[in-house]
Amino acid sequence: MPVLTTDAESETGIPKSLSNEPPSETMEEIEHTCPQPRLAVHCVLFEAPLSEWPKNPESFLSSKRARKTLTAPAPFADETSCQCQAPHEKLTIAQARLGTPVDRPVRVYADGIFDLFHSGHARALMQAKTLFPNSYLLVGVCSDDLTHKFKGFTVMNEAERYEALRHCRYVDEVIRDAPWTLTPEFLEKHKIDFVAHDDIPYSSAGSDDVYKHIKEAGMFVPTQRTEGISTSDIITRIVRDYDVYARRNLQRGYTAKELNVSFINEKKYRFQNQVDKMKEKVKNVEERSKEFVNRVEEKSHDLIQKWEEKSREFIGNFLELFGPDGAWKQMFQERSSRMLQALSPKQSPVSSPTRSRSPSRSPSPTFSWLPNKTSPPSSPKAASASISSMSEGDEDEK
Repeated sequence: MPVLTTDAESETGIPKSLSNEPPSETMEEIEHTCPQPRLAVHCVLFEAPLSEWPKNPESFLSSKRARKTLTAPAPFADETSCQCQAPHEKLTIAQARLGTPVDRPVRVYADGIFDLFHSGHARALMQAKTLFPNSYLLVGVCSDDLTHKFKGFTVMNEAERYEALRHCRYVDEVIRDAPWTLTPEFLEKHKIDFVAHDDIPYSSAGSDDVYKHIKEAGMFVPTQRTEGISTSDIITRIVRDYDVYARRNLQRGYTAKELNVSFINEKKYRFQNQVDKMKEKVKNVEERSKEFVNRVEEKSHDLIQKWEEKSREFIGNFLELFGPDGAWKQMFQERSSRMLQALSPKQSPVSSPTRSRSPSRSPSPTFSWLPNKTSPPSSPKAASASISSMSEGDEDEK
């Protein structure tokens, strides 16, 4: 492993990195006993040659091989401090990116408040973890006293913030009560090689940039901030929609005393919750009624369509039967002609042959007494005389 001389120091006492080219001198190899990364990626990755390393270490860290070794939260620094007796030579960024021996991981430090731990925090730690192939990430968390003094009040207390960091998969070690400004003694105690933070100057504690001396010493490695998410943004949302969240927690069973809500506001919030429930019920009824109306419209449309089809079929059948050329008219004509024939039989011919008279019977008498149709009796006396003569004739026949 190349060694960098430490005779050149910055004004703060932090050794400056020399050129990126490794020096020609080498030191006697001594076995390192530094704590190993929790993911133990060297077991499956760094024993292989450089040509077999993945091009994207982030994707490897999210793979199943790396995830299998995470069985416990990250330890605290006072539980597992680096007691390595081997000389902890200073590295340049170029040397660290080329890779280090398995027993000598690059110790990267990242610090912060980490209040309301969110995805922006996790992404920053992921970047710090994947800066170098073989890295050991130490995360410093400032105490409540320092945070309240230099930044402001926090939502989570220090114990909650420590635990949140311990359960982040990228963190190998958590340093409690981290200093606000890094000192040479702190860097030496924890054998820190590089400090990772976003490159925006962080003005605090009377300094324009608390990482200025780290940058001058060549130990600063920048990470990128995640836009659109921060602790301040989350708190702003809660403050902006305070009434909504107060009503939400009241509805979930919290008391007005726990929420620091006055008696009047409590009644107001509960009334608003009741109004919202009524609105929700009305909205549900409206939605159901709309669904019902839509179903009725669909069914009515189908019924109308079927009725139109049936009506067309009925009209067609009616016209086929009773139309001008319909079958009913022909049948009626045939039946009416038959009835007319039955009611008016054919007339007998004018000149019919005379029947031959039977010899046994006498010829029928000639009724000369029948009155002439064209000449009616001229008087009542004549009519009576004719009737008497008819009766005499009948008696003679008898």
